[in-house]
Amino acid sequence: MTVSQIVAFPGAYRDSLLLLGATRAMQDSEDVSWASAAMATPAVVADLTGRGFEPGSLAGADANALVLAVEAAGDPAAQQALDRGRTLLFDGAGRDGEDSGPARDRPDPRTVGEAARLLPAANVAVVSVPGQYAALAAHSALTAGLHVLLFSDNVTLEDEVALKRRASRLGRLVMGPGAGTAMLGGVGLGFANAVGRGPVGVVAAAGTGAQEVMTLLDQWGIGVSQVIGVGGRDLSAGVGGLMARDAVRALDADPATEVILLVSKPPDENVARTVIGASRDTPVVAACVGMSAPDGRLAGAPLAATLEGGALKVAEILGRPVPDLSGVPSARAEVAIRWPRASQADTGQVGPGRSAVRGFFTGGTLCYEAQVILTESLGPVYSNIPLRPELALSELGSPGPAGPHICLDLGEEEYTQGRPHPMIDPAARREIMQEQAFGPDVAAVLLDVVIGYGSHPDPAGEIAGTCAGIVAGGAAVVGYVLGAHDDRQGLARQRETLAEAGVIVTASAAQAARVAAMIAGRP
Repeated sequence: MTVSQIVAFPGAYRDSLLLLGATRAMQDSEDVSWASAAMATPAVVADLTGRGFEPGSLAGADANALVLAVEAAGDPAAQQALDRGRTLLFDGAGRDGEDSGPARDRPDPRTVGEAARLLPAANVAVVSVPGQYAALAAHSALTAGLHVLLFSDNVTLEDEVALKRRASRLGRLVMGPGAGTAMLGGVGLGFANAVGRGPVGVVAAAGTGAQEVMTLLDQWGIGVSQVIGVGGRDLSAGVGGLMARDAVRALDADPATEVILLVSKPPDENVARTVIGASRDTPVVAACVGMSAPDGRLAGAPLAATLEGGALKVAEILGRPVPDLSGVPSARAEVAIRWPRASQADTGQVGPGRSAVRGFFTGGTLCYEAQVILTESLGPVYSNIPLRPELALSELGSPGPAGPHICLDLGEEEYTQGRPHPMIDPAARREIMQEQAFGPDVAAVLLDVVIGYGSHPDPAGEIAGTCAGIVAGGAAVVGYVLGAHDDRQGLARQRETLAEAGVIVTASAAQAARVAAMIAGRP
């Protein structure tokens, strides 16, 4: 029998990164079916009551109250899960959440300025607070002389522009808002990967886009010097590339950087030209997903329409051997990358009358790239629309010849309300796949598995059973593992887990989309 337990700690604010880690710690048991560590915002309270938690258990809790909630197979398992979350969040605290014992020899700093004074050698502040408070915290960090990784989203455009203009005047970087990935001086921040050092500096307005290129370059033995995330709006006309421009200038002055790789969804073209032009001596490659130019160049820089293409152009400029992505794994991989030859054989196993692609992504940029590639081959691809049994094609517009095809970015707010990002908690994606991937029209299910710092310890293992069921039901599953060989989850292990479940495993996210298109478009 499943039991539910919940406990609230008033006035115990913790940032979202700590909350995500606590949620994962609480879920680290086969006896725990669901768990959450969150601040008691109105949306979280509504989600908890919707799951059946008694409203009285949250009486008096406000947005400054920390809530731990769990559903488990019995009271002991539930209590143990709560204890794991409490231990991680309070670090030596007693059961009531109050600091105790000699482990705490000084009070926690209450402001960014106080923290900076306690750590005089620090030069970067990671800001992860609710959006309405994020700009104030970032300004405080700038005042303290720090660069800022602004993990928070829901920051207004006006606040973003003001922060970045001030940072530029101070000679500091504001990476974000919504910047989930960076690597500075060999240290990964947010969702990053254990990649080696090398000559490529990455400036990215796309989090998983940055991870994709940094891990491909690592797998190819090239490596990166720095990875600077600037937030998804930076290359828009409204922001004007304020931080991307300064990041390019900083990398141009960095003797360890020989090539700069600019990563983005389609930017404002004039802004992109200004950003590329900020480099005086260092060649720039632009990987702007879905963007093209008649001569294949943007402001003189080689232009690639995929992340994979951008990494390949960097390898060519450096004179490094261009990897063969047709199915040969890297020397350190323990499982063959099954593309394209195996997938050509597997298309015969797809049931008759199946012609649609369903994509279930944890990485927003990878989802967008898949849409671009699938559209080129199959026609319109729809994103983040509700999938219902009664859905009429007229609601979608004109379907493609092999559609409708749908790709879902499960990291979007409508899917993460009241629960962790799917990179942290694969359960949400597994549930959606079980509901929506078994349709009789589905030819190929397309998915990513993102490993590295901050991600789940075994994301492939969490979805392997569902993938095997989809394959047994007559559809193909095409998957890609975004990761580095030194990531703690093990790149080879994650690939092998998927392959053993019958998944066609590819060498890049772009290749996975092409394989899915080939399967859906077969005669």
